[in-house]
Amino acid sequence: MATQRVLDFLATRRPEGPCLVVDLDVVRDNFRAFEKALPDSKIYYAVKANPAPEILRLLAAMGSSFDTASVAEVEMALDAGATADRISFGNTIKKERDIARAYALGIRLYAVDSVEEVEKVSRAAPGARVFCRVLTDGEGAEWPLSRKFGCVPAMAVDVLRHARKLGLDAYGVSFHVGSQQTDLTAWDRALADAKRVFATLAEEGIVLKMVNMGGGFPTRYLKDVPAAQAYGQAIFGSLRKHFGNDIPETIIEPGRGMVGNAGVIKSEVVLISKKADNDNVRWVYLDIGKFGGLAETMDEAIRYPIVTARDEDEKALCVLAGPTCDSADVMYEKAPYPLPLSLTIGDEVLIEGTGAYTTTYSAVAFNGFEPLRSYVI
Repeated sequence: MATQRVLDFLATRRPEGPCLVVDLDVVRDNFRAFEKALPDSKIYYAVKANPAPEILRLLAAMGSSFDTASVAEVEMALDAGATADRISFGNTIKKERDIARAYALGIRLYAVDSVEEVEKVSRAAPGARVFCRVLTDGEGAEWPLSRKFGCVPAMAVDVLRHARKLGLDAYGVSFHVGSQQTDLTAWDRALADAKRVFATLAEEGIVLKMVNMGGGFPTRYLKDVPAAQAYGQAIFGSLRKHFGNDIPETIIEPGRGMVGNAGVIKSEVVLISKKADNDNVRWVYLDIGKFGGLAETMDEAIRYPIVTARDEDEKALCVLAGPTCDSADVMYEKAPYPLPLSLTIGDEVLIEGTGAYTTTYSAVAFNGFEPLRSYVI
């Protein structure tokens, strides 16, 4: 929910148009919660979730490392005060010249999921550490990430074997259990796969040292989610189960779980209408939609909490849509959203839990609407 600091900022500054406001105090609390939940794991904040310089500077000062997806994100993390040894190039799909640029900046940790990517890294970043991403089923996640990234465990063995042959440091494996993962057992299945890769390569004298357990840590939207501490206990229990007393170095990559609940989008009702006189479902159009930062409403995967000043009044289901001239710009229609019947054109609404994957998904001037403005307080 919106903190008092965010509400005070909106009341005093009255920013024009839709905007995101992020409360750094919440980010600080989230970082400490992850540190406490998994004290032996290094935290690599997923920069793509929200790369606001103020957030990166805060986390760098608190000792966070950074998971980056591009050279631009590598440079952002460095500019925020992180040293190169605290940055991972975690995208498995990289241009060779971008690998070379990152290597020149001092980056020595790279994600791969194919022998073809290993070959690029071996040429552009000789001697670097690589970890291979293993496919997971993504079951239990509201935003699954299977198929595009990773390879089956048997292929991960081949990929890391090839890396070693080409002079790279075959450092470990990674996985991602899916974004907004609410199944505490999801990491157990993935860690079982990781252990199999470790064991197979150990028989060949290739000793892996690290498991990157990815992100997936959720933020609260409409439903309660387990606290960081619950995830920590479940994950540590699985590490003990599969690795015994020989637990490897571990990394976690929270993005949404670090910043999601720290941000609130202020939006305005542009139009409320019906499609027929006998239509019992209103269409409510906001000044922000899929192309303005709410891309994660695709397939209605993420359902954001929406707060209005009229929430004590009677509510009815409505279709919620954005302002652009694109028929895909509808957030909630299959599962209509309950909003007050007294809601009217010009009313402000607050869309909560929007600190992650909003500004970075905002289109550059689609239909002439400016990218989502952001304030960090």
